[in-house]
Amino acid sequence: MQNLEEIQAQARQAAAELLAAAELAPGSILVTGCSSSEITGGRIGKASSVETAQAVFQGIYPLLLEKGVYLAAQCCEHLNRALIVETACAEQYGYEPVCVRPQPKAGGSFATAAWEAFAHPVAVEHIRAHAGLDIGGTLIGMHLRDVAVPVRLSLDHIGCAILLCARTRPKFIGGSRACYE
Repeated sequence: MQNLEEIQAQARQAAAELLAAAELAPGSILVTGCSSSEITGGRIGKASSVETAQAVFQGIYPLLLEKGVYLAAQCCEHLNRALIVETACAEQYGYEPVCVRPQPKAGGSFATAAWEAFAHPVAVEHIRAHAGLDIGGTLIGMHLRDVAVPVRLSLDHIGCAILLCARTRPKFIGGSRACYE
C-alpha cells in the first residue's frame, strides 16, 4: 500500500481530472464514496482507517472549495448511505437534514472526516449530484442525477481501491424531431 502522501496525491489528481471532464459549475455537487478499507488493501467495511480517509479528504476538498463545488460525503450502509454536506448545500437544494453524526464504524471514516472538517455539516438522506467519485465500490449511483456518464481518468485506483467516476447530463427527450444543443 502507498503512504498517506501518495494517497492524498492520487485523490487530488482524480478530483482534478473529474472536475475538468465534468465541467462542474460553482454550486454543483460532487458525491464521493470512499472505502478506506479498500484503499489499504482490506475488504470494504472491515479495516477502516481514519488516517487514510483524512488523506483522501485533504486531497479532494481544497480543489472543490477552489471551484465552488459542494462535496457530498457518502456514509456507509450502516447509515443507509446518507450523505454529509455543508448546511448551505442542503439549503440551496432543499435537502431535508436528518439527525445522525457519522463515526468511523457507523457512517465511515471518510464521512467522519468530512463532518469534522466542514464548517456547518449536516446529514441528508438523498441528493442528486452532478458528478461522483466512487473509491472502492461504495455504490454512489443512487446519489447521481438520472443520466450518469462514465468518466475514465488516468488513474483507475487510489491505493488498492478501484476508482470509478461519473458525470451527469440532462436527459435527451423528444425523439427524431427534437434538436439538442
